Amino acid sequence: MTALVVAKAPVPGLAKTRLAATIGDDAAAELAAASLLDTLDAVAAAPVRRRVVALTGELTGAHRAAELHRRLTAFTVVPQRGPDFAHRLANAHADAADGGAVLQIGMDTPQVTADLLAGCGRALLSTDAVLGPAADGGWWLLGVTRAAMAGCLRTVPMSRPDTGALTRKSLQESGFEVAEVQELADVDTEDDIDAVYRACRPGSRFARAVDRLRNGSVAPRRPPR
Repeated sequence: MTALVVAKAPVPGLAKTRLAATIGDDAAAELAAASLLDTLDAVAAAPVRRRVVALTGELTGAHRAAELHRRLTAFTVVPQRGPDFAHRLANAHADAADGGAVLQIGMDTPQVTADLLAGCGRALLSTDAVLGPAADGGWWLLGVTRAAMAGCLRTVPMSRPDTGALTRKSLQESGFEVAEVQELADVDTEDDIDAVYRACRPGSRFARAVDRLRNGSVAPRRPPR
């Protein structure tokens, strides 16, 4: 089984723009970098055969660039490709595939653990696909027994409250059995931070980054009224 992380380089002004709209570019990029590093740690510890990151953006200028470069040496890194996010997701599955199952997550759920990923992998052994719903109506995980199955994502509208339901429908209409796994909150806006923070272990990079934000070490920027 291949674990696939779809990620964006945490460059201020380019990463987590909805989050940056209320807390500022640097603070958003710092939280994104911490979230990505925690996610990579969980995937590195998960019992999978291959670990792939589909990356968009350049790490040059990203927050925690040196740490990310070191962490990514344990992964195969491939560039994202496609005209929109739905196509980039489908293409990432194809590029990561080695003929077996693919378990794909993003970088917005730093509370994920190796044990949770292992459980999702076990669930995939008895079905065609597994889908991890997100609290905002999207999804945080998609597992497919064959990478080509993710091709149905190309027609699914992304970043909408019904993206999760539409993804499940697309898989089922393609003839695949879908099982749901644990729901998680992900970090897209400032309102999401607290739920994810409470789900993280206290010593995680994301938790420490949130603590620094709240203590004023990374100053938030509010939009003008």
